[in-house]
Amino acid sequence: MTGTIYSLIPPLIMIILVLLTRKVLLSLGAGILLGALFIHQFNISESLKEVWNSFYGIFIDGNELNIGNFYLLLFLIFLGMMTAFMTASGGTQAFGAWASKKIKTKKGAQLLPSVLGIIIFIDDYFNSLAVGQVSRPLTDRHKVSRAKLAYLIDSTSAPMAVLSPVSSWGAYIIGTIGIIIADHELTNFQALGSFVQMIPMNIYAIIAIVLVFFVTLFKLDLGAMRKHEQRAEKTGELVDPERTDIPGDLKDQFAKVESGRISHLLVPIIVLVIATVSAMIITGMQNSGADATLLTIFENTNVNKSLFSGGLIAVSLAFLFYLLQGGKKSPSLKVLAEGTKSMLPAIYILILAWMIGTIIENLQTGEYLAQVVQESELSLAYLPLIIFLVCGFMAFATGSSWGTFGIMLPIAGQIAVAIDVNMLLPALAAVLAGSVFGDHCSPISDTTILSSTGAGSHHIDHVITQIPYSIIAALVTVVGYLILGFTGFVWISLFASILLLLVIVLVLKRISG
Repeated sequence: MTGTIYSLIPPLIMIILVLLTRKVLLSLGAGILLGALFIHQFNISESLKEVWNSFYGIFIDGNELNIGNFYLLLFLIFLGMMTAFMTASGGTQAFGAWASKKIKTKKGAQLLPSVLGIIIFIDDYFNSLAVGQVSRPLTDRHKVSRAKLAYLIDSTSAPMAVLSPVSSWGAYIIGTIGIIIADHELTNFQALGSFVQMIPMNIYAIIAIVLVFFVTLFKLDLGAMRKHEQRAEKTGELVDPERTDIPGDLKDQFAKVESGRISHLLVPIIVLVIATVSAMIITGMQNSGADATLLTIFENTNVNKSLFSGGLIAVSLAFLFYLLQGGKKSPSLKVLAEGTKSMLPAIYILILAWMIGTIIENLQTGEYLAQVVQESELSLAYLPLIIFLVCGFMAFATGSSWGTFGIMLPIAGQIAVAIDVNMLLPALAAVLAGSVFGDHCSPISDTTILSSTGAGSHHIDHVITQIPYSIIAALVTVVGYLILGFTGFVWISLFASILLLLVIVLVLKRISG
């Protein structure tokens, strides 16, 4: 059943279960077990071994510790602890009080994470978590639902990371483009120059970012998002009160601190940013050798190790501020325990998402979809559109934009060179766009999980509220790629896409009132 159409069944059933039941852990577990049964032709003992190996492989790679995963999990715990110390020392409350004096509208509160999401483009993981920590005190005070905050974070983090050449994503993509150019001996192309030319062709990423600002400026709350926003506005409940597994929500857990300072929140976060980026540069230089350039540094950086290092320094500083804080405060062990506990729901989901990723990889779902693209007779004009749709479905089913990059960039390059080399860059850009689109819609995407974690939103609430906006951006992108395919004019296709998006937003705003 591996590498065939049947390989689509386990991930699709799992995603349907997630959307119907909203029980993430149960649905992920069902998908893992069903996928293992498909891999081993329903042999129970072998399937159980497959499930165990998918879990074991998260922590042990061969005979060595998979230290990168440990780094990321520890960073999540550090982030929970840091948030807890910032709250227990009164820093969160002080920042909220200060920000409410400077930013007096709900619209302004939503613009803060949107702008920060563009500024902090260095890595999607870091963006998702850091922007949430900075923005949450302000958005909470202005009664912005956590689901809305998660959308604002998620729809700027991955799109910015995939558009920027100086990011962990950009460096990886440029390296892959370089391999494609070398393999096909394309002397008229250069990796970095090609990536820069592809930026306006990455229509979905650009449209997703523009839509974030349209949603904020026009107050466009669609579907389930409207319910979350109305509840937050009327009752002050920022999450569904029936939800008990909300990551990072430490409200009312600690003693009230009247003398908290803004610096107790801002300084640890600023140190987190500086320490993490510095660690990324250091590890990138160590792995790049003597001839390191800015591009090779970010291509070879160790993101998870850098997150761990920055998180450890930042949480230590937050702990120091907490110790120096006078007056009545909660016991430090309670703060540590609550901070760790706040991250456990996200950690459980992330571990199961890694497991289902391994299962889907062994099912060869991505390889099957890639084969379908290769074997189909594509019309030149429809090439970017078809690649966008296939990559969107692949990233949605596998929960991995990076996995889709790895599989589909070489295949798209091969198809484009065989048909018309002038379609190489549009085809590669369509891979990036489709991968981010699928990633935005997938409940098993790590970026989606971490965005809901950073915002303190329930994971499935975030998925369901974001999907309508992602679909709008995707429909606009479909039109953009049709224009690009038939005319070959990059800027006309992008301008037409943005104009179409504005029309759709205005129409939806008028319909929804």
